[in-house]
Amino acid sequence: MIKQVTEQYEVVVCGGGLAGLCAAVASARRGAKTCLVQDRPVLGGNSSSEVRVTPHGAAAFHGYARETGIISELLIEERAANHEEIFENGWTNSVWDLTQYDLVQRTENLTLHLNTVVLGVSVEGRELRSVQCRVGNAEIDLTLQGKVFIDCTGDGIVASEAGCEWRMGSEGKAEFDEPHAPATANADVMGNSIHFKARDMGRPTPFKLPDWAIHHEDASFFYDQGRLPKEIRGGYWWIEIGVPYNTIHDAEIIRHELTRHTLGVWDWIKNKDPKTMKLAENYALDWIGQVPGKRESRRIMGRYLMTEWDAIHSTIHEDEIAFGGWFIDLHTPGGLLAATSEPSSAEGYAETSEYAVRSYAGPYGIPLRILVAKDLDNLMMAGRNVSATHCALATVRVMATTALMGQAAGVTAAIAVEEKSSVAEICSSKYKAVQQNLLRDGCFLPNVLNEDPADKARSASVIASSEAKFAGLSPENIGAHAGLHFWRDQAVPLKQELVHRRGQWIGVGGEPLRKLQFCLSNHSDVEQVVGVRLMKVIHIWDYRISDEMELARGTVKVPQGDQQWIEWQVPSGTSVPTTGYVRVDLTENSNVLWHVAGAIEPGHLSAFQMAPATMRRYSSGVTLALKVDPPQSCFPAENVISGKSRPHDQTHLWRSDPHQSLPQWVELRWQQPQTLLVVQVTFPGHLLREYHAYAPFYRDPQCARDYEVHAEILGKWTTLATVEGNYQRLRRHTFDQPITVSAIRIVILATHGDPSAAIYEIRAW
Repeated sequence: MIKQVTEQYEVVVCGGGLAGLCAAVASARRGAKTCLVQDRPVLGGNSSSEVRVTPHGAAAFHGYARETGIISELLIEERAANHEEIFENGWTNSVWDLTQYDLVQRTENLTLHLNTVVLGVSVEGRELRSVQCRVGNAEIDLTLQGKVFIDCTGDGIVASEAGCEWRMGSEGKAEFDEPHAPATANADVMGNSIHFKARDMGRPTPFKLPDWAIHHEDASFFYDQGRLPKEIRGGYWWIEIGVPYNTIHDAEIIRHELTRHTLGVWDWIKNKDPKTMKLAENYALDWIGQVPGKRESRRIMGRYLMTEWDAIHSTIHEDEIAFGGWFIDLHTPGGLLAATSEPSSAEGYAETSEYAVRSYAGPYGIPLRILVAKDLDNLMMAGRNVSATHCALATVRVMATTALMGQAAGVTAAIAVEEKSSVAEICSSKYKAVQQNLLRDGCFLPNVLNEDPADKARSASVIASSEAKFAGLSPENIGAHAGLHFWRDQAVPLKQELVHRRGQWIGVGGEPLRKLQFCLSNHSDVEQVVGVRLMKVIHIWDYRISDEMELARGTVKVPQGDQQWIEWQVPSGTSVPTTGYVRVDLTENSNVLWHVAGAIEPGHLSAFQMAPATMRRYSSGVTLALKVDPPQSCFPAENVISGKSRPHDQTHLWRSDPHQSLPQWVELRWQQPQTLLVVQVTFPGHLLREYHAYAPFYRDPQCARDYEVHAEILGKWTTLATVEGNYQRLRRHTFDQPITVSAIRIVILATHGDPSAAIYEIRAW
């Protein structure tokens, strides 16, 4: 007999992927009584050990663009605890599942229901009243009543059952004139995938293909159609099928067809392909997924429909609550059944092709309005079912981006409950409260500054024990970058020849730039000439190339020889900014090499020209070898209250002089004593490259390992907190009772390897 159970909550989140998990945790942390419903036995959705798609995000294409907030907290914890390396697909183990489960269990106000499927809903007027669920392995029918509901089911089952408008398929060119839109609207969606993992057994291992599996015999299917078997051990996102099947209703047919194809692909690699047979001789199948990962199905219509133009033009929205930066990644409808794979793969991941140029996007802001259903006043969405066109979904669908949207939805829902308001009202008139709460909780919004009136750090004066200056780096410099790697699939090859115009961002401060030196090689037989352009830029992702940006121009002569320091004087009378960034570009000359520095200077990226008017990140985020005169004071102490917590329009980082030993400190002081309950510190690390670049048991060398929080109380310094073994970016210290202080000092005793102490932001309230 089925047991009937009814539970009441303030916020009900349906769907336990990364969007739903972050939504539920954010809501509960804000104090709302929250329930998280997941139809699988594990959390993480496509990222879980059942599906094993590793989370992607903006940092795959943009330096210092990794997502922060709850998703960062989780991924940092996973890397610190996991013995296994990250490998793109098929390589996720249960340590990741447990990391997520542990966070949920440690979160107050949060109830979790696993193995629980949403069957229906109850609606009154413009409000959703409850969702009806079944706990699959417990014979329980569960009714969950709530004030706010968040649909993170991927397929939008809650919104669909509630009668909300949704779209599925591709909008036609006439509707929004999107660059990637087809001429006419159609039912095309991106497909589902399963993954596999192979293991090196150290000896030859046989494999026999079952008769019912697909028998692949044609090498062109792989090598001429963008389905390269690059790694023996797995990672094949292109094992994908969608059209002509419906990715919702035909999911089981797709799963079976994907299994047939996966076995056939392995048989090709193992037994037939002359390029891989020997390499695969000792490999055996270790795991094949049986829960397909979906890319696209229903998209629920919200208060705004995001289009591809929002992503490629980086449209500024007043209600910005997240950001993205993945490219316009529209997979070929049909996947394995189509003539070619995803276009970028099919053309060999060309960096400067017409497709690459029009697909490069962001970083761009995401508006709150796409998370709020237009047909109901208490229903939100987060994940791949948000209010976006098919072309816009191609970039916002990746999991690290959906996690940010989930956290924003959770915060919005909790504020609505707290203020006895609707999420529709929060969306239209109170979104600034959502933004400031997200910033306080460690998220980053490109176009929003910390304006929290409760943050007393904003009114403090700031000093530090020392401050680093940027004088440049050489190829001989050795950086503290242990465990930070290049992710092969997204790293632009480190070709140091100037085959394209190349630029280096320089953080400026103090005295204006007078002279630059570049480490160049000329391997030709004659002297070469290279153009120099000093450019004014808005921020670290300002990839534009235009004459109006030029501050100065000139040329340098490069004699024949290796690794020479070639000097360029900034022309007298040039008005060089003394805050923010400038970018110095060297023009194309394939006979000349501009060498990469042996270390990475925080906040100092480089880029290369991909099209006449635009650049893209060079490699995976490196600093080019150059010398800066005079050295620039771009890491001042006051950066810790600058309003942003990562490099953007300036470095936003305090960094101590690396030539002075630790401990080093930064101090906030007020003219009048302040009463505080919380001190929050954001340390550097885990921003430069995507999650895939970080090694097992990783602790970022820049992050403070051991530190103390001191306070000046009635003229005497006292220690409020002592921390050892830290590796998280954001640390919040809440005291037992309010304290009245004249100053707060953060003393960094040790890092995980970097000689400088460093902090992005300090808050106090």
